[in-house]
Amino acid sequence: MNNLIIAEQFHRLSKLMELHQENPFKVKAISNAASIIEKLNQDINEHNYKDLATVKGIGKNILEKVYEILSLGKIKELEILEKNTPKSVIELLNIKGLGASKVYKIWKNLNIEHVEQLIDAAEKNKLIELKGFSEKTQQSILENARFYLQNKNKLQLGHALSVVHIIQNILNENKIDHQITGEVRRQCETITKIEFIVHQSIPDEITEQIHKISSVPVIFHYTKKANDSYILFQTTGSKEFLNEIGFSTLHRNNYKSEEEIFQELNCPFVLPPQRESIHEYYLISKQDYSENPIEIKDIKGILHCHTAYSDGLHTVKEMADFCKQENYQYLGICDHSQSAKYANGLEPERLLKQIEEIDKYNQNSKNFKIFKGIESDILKDGSLDYEPSILKQLDFVVASVHSHFDMTEKQATDRIIKAIENPYTTILGHLTGRLLLIRKGYPVNHKKIIDACAENKVVIELNANTYRLDIDWRWLKYCCAKNVKIAINPDAHSTTAIRDVLYGVMVAQKAGVEKEHIINTYPAEKIYKVFHKEI
Repeated sequence: MNNLIIAEQFHRLSKLMELHQENPFKVKAISNAASIIEKLNQDINEHNYKDLATVKGIGKNILEKVYEILSLGKIKELEILEKNTPKSVIELLNIKGLGASKVYKIWKNLNIEHVEQLIDAAEKNKLIELKGFSEKTQQSILENARFYLQNKNKLQLGHALSVVHIIQNILNENKIDHQITGEVRRQCETITKIEFIVHQSIPDEITEQIHKISSVPVIFHYTKKANDSYILFQTTGSKEFLNEIGFSTLHRNNYKSEEEIFQELNCPFVLPPQRESIHEYYLISKQDYSENPIEIKDIKGILHCHTAYSDGLHTVKEMADFCKQENYQYLGICDHSQSAKYANGLEPERLLKQIEEIDKYNQNSKNFKIFKGIESDILKDGSLDYEPSILKQLDFVVASVHSHFDMTEKQATDRIIKAIENPYTTILGHLTGRLLLIRKGYPVNHKKIIDACAENKVVIELNANTYRLDIDWRWLKYCCAKNVKIAINPDAHSTTAIRDVLYGVMVAQKAGVEKEHIINTYPAEKIYKVFHKEI
């Protein structure tokens, strides 16, 4: 059983308990348990689930519910709540900005049970009749509800890969040879369907089991022979890509490889992740496809991680030890800054204490380095969150926007450029603030921001968290053209989340970015030069 699946049941349970106005302390305990399980280092199974009893925040009640999932597939209490709640009302909980308390008011006072009804009510100004709903709140709900409808039948890349892994285990257990294809093979940031090529029939009971696992369609392309390059080629590329390279002119032959197909089409070989619309790929910067994009093995160190000092789960030492275990050479700690009250941001005193702890660690460490950093909020006026006397004691600063998302494009762009021009800014964090499938990013002028980074030798973050994958891959080639370096950062809040760097690498591969443009492919000595803006 995958930890994400277990955690998801606890998340759903906490939301439904709150929706039905159960004890808030119990709701909080269930919600906390979901977050803890999500970040565990080891997958929970029937052999080790009792070990959870030693984890802070996991009591007897939580442990019993975990056992229910492992033995029955579902928490009984969750099953009862779901039966007593219309499915369409449960769906409302997926809309950004609509917590359980707001859904309760909308459901009980306005008799709204569907997303479409909610949109209609917001358009007719009915939500502002409810206590606690302003015109601004109503407009935000309307925009988020429309956004949800557009994206409801999709998965983020990381979540899709978790589902793919479970399906592949089932196929392997039943000795069914398969190849992944489609959007997953193209490493798209969001996935509308999961596709496999198989060359043998799959029993109905297995396909039924697989379809229950995934919230997006799972499609099997049947072919009579193994390693069918024609079918693999046809199902991998987007429709636009296939049209643009003239795939329809091909005859169905026994191609030995995809390379043979490209040769017949008189086209240079294009790696699977880059087989999107040629127009889309060339839209930003007209550069050739890359045959040697970055690989996960090229990453030498991890930057932008959070610890228990702010809203992370693990200590500085635990995060460093995990990085060493994963054979990385360095770690850059970037806890939240003082204005991020929601994330237990560090006041100057606690930041100085962390700096002291990192210095002591480094004194006793020969082959591994911790860099002292901070994720500084970019304040409304574009300034950073500490005085220069504090910032100058750090190795690097990731500057990120976490508030005031309602600015115009010009306001947001000017605000970010002011932060870029601050001499202490090293890396610009998650450029648009987007949360994939949940929230659109705030509007910015990408070219102006990238140009400003070029002028000020500021690195741009490719945030590898599966919810973000921000900066968008379509702009990475322009970064490279302007000689703006990129940092692939997991934004990890736990040890295992450090592995999210893989999703960032996959997105960089999609853009064809080569390793010399990625700063965390550099050794520690060269990273220092980047931090000091010497290269």
